[in-house]
Amino acid sequence: MVRKLSIVIPAYNEGKTIHFILNKVKEVELIGGIEKEVIVVNDCSKDDTVEAVERYMKANPDLPITFYSHEVNKGKGAALHTGIEKATGDVVIIQDADLEYDPREYNDVLKPFREEVADVVYGSRFMGGNPHRILFFWHTIGNKFLTTLSNAFTNLNLTDMETCYKAFNREIIQSLDLKEKRFGFEPEVTARIARIKNIRIYEVGISYYGRTYEEGKKIGWRDGFRAIWCILKYNLFR
Repeated sequence: MVRKLSIVIPAYNEGKTIHFILNKVKEVELIGGIEKEVIVVNDCSKDDTVEAVERYMKANPDLPITFYSHEVNKGKGAALHTGIEKATGDVVIIQDADLEYDPREYNDVLKPFREEVADVVYGSRFMGGNPHRILFFWHTIGNKFLTTLSNAFTNLNLTDMETCYKAFNREIIQSLDLKEKRFGFEPEVTARIARIKNIRIYEVGISYYGRTYEEGKKIGWRDGFRAIWCILKYNLFR
């Protein structure tokens, strides 16, 4: 039974846009009367992210937001570690602070949990008929390469290992000793959950409204090489 959804939002220099994603989270009506718990983790932003979140919380007291800030910049993975640790919902979902993913699709991700067939659900940008912004060819090739490499070691048949929308049974995700502090979170958590005996993993199709670098996209080629290392590290050297 899913009674509460914890929505973990890592934020770094998202002061200009974070209110947009918080509005979308606020507006979505979760199926079955599921409650929302929003956890925003500021990773020592250099812009006005802190002020933007605090203004939003003051203006929207009906949206339950808890807000944490790192005193030094640690990386997206570290922000996720903080948010996951603080979560109290039955299910924990990751939500980037940008506008690349649509919170209205939480209900699609939650469906396998509500049907009590899943422990983990990934939202795939590469399956289903939902909108997908056309951007970078080499990013798509890189994503598919990383997913295939990860699958080869985990023996999963995921289509989108690098997706933001990953949802977990809270007790399972909080039981993992996660180490990666940057974008290596994705291959690490995938490797770790794949080793859990009898784990039930599902994928559902989601939309993708990607950003250009001018619009604030942060991941780069160095993160791709780190992901390769993490796939090898967390699968071969346990």
